[in-house]
Amino acid sequence: MLTQEVYILIPLIFLAAMLFSSVGHGGASAYLAAMALMNVAPESMRPAALVLNILVASIAIYKFYRANSFSWRLFLPLSIASVPTAFIGGLVTLPNHFYKPMVGLVLIFAAWHIFRHAKKHYEVSQSAVKTPVLLAVGAALGLLSGLTGIGGGVFLSPLLLFFKWAETRVISGVAAAFILVNSISGLIGVLIKHPVLPSALPYWAVAAILGGLVGAEYGSRRLANPTIRMLLALVLLLAGSKMVLLG
Repeated sequence: MLTQEVYILIPLIFLAAMLFSSVGHGGASAYLAAMALMNVAPESMRPAALVLNILVASIAIYKFYRANSFSWRLFLPLSIASVPTAFIGGLVTLPNHFYKPMVGLVLIFAAWHIFRHAKKHYEVSQSAVKTPVLLAVGAALGLLSGLTGIGGGVFLSPLLLFFKWAETRVISGVAAAFILVNSISGLIGVLIKHPVLPSALPYWAVAAILGGLVGAEYGSRRLANPTIRMLLALVLLLAGSKMVLLG
């Protein structure tokens, strides 16, 4: 039987998937935020967020790749280094008093990043980047992805933008693929160590797929509405603050 919290999460997950897929993200930070606000058990939050991430990121990479918004030169070294560390991170089960503040800080960072770039609709110039740098970045973000249940896109995208390693839509395509492979790797690690999936996950999955289809179709052609993105940043900030301050 569906609880009130499950019913509330269905539209929230749809909205999160739609907004995040429009910029090539899987939306795990928003799913974690919504689940935190609805007091979902911490041991279920990480695997549920990774499953939803996989579904939405798969749709996003398909749409962005078809729109020629992708770079194998960036993606391959990032993913080669991140997949094994994401698996390792997934094997680690952090105590609640560590996990909740860590995820809360991730959500606050995601909110800051979204708010900061909400009104920036510009294309950055591509510059050279060395493979060892990409390998190091991939390894670090992969580990963080597995530990927290995010795909790493909220950290990868601002890094690629800051260093101007690709133009905006290519970054979105690379982020989607990066999120996909790391979410799969992290989920395998989580399920091997602590296989707990919420019974409501199929309902959330349908909502995420529908939202991902709408958002990725829109985002592969144009960027998301800045006002909506600022509202999303506010939700992430509130949820992150709740996890850091109240647990």
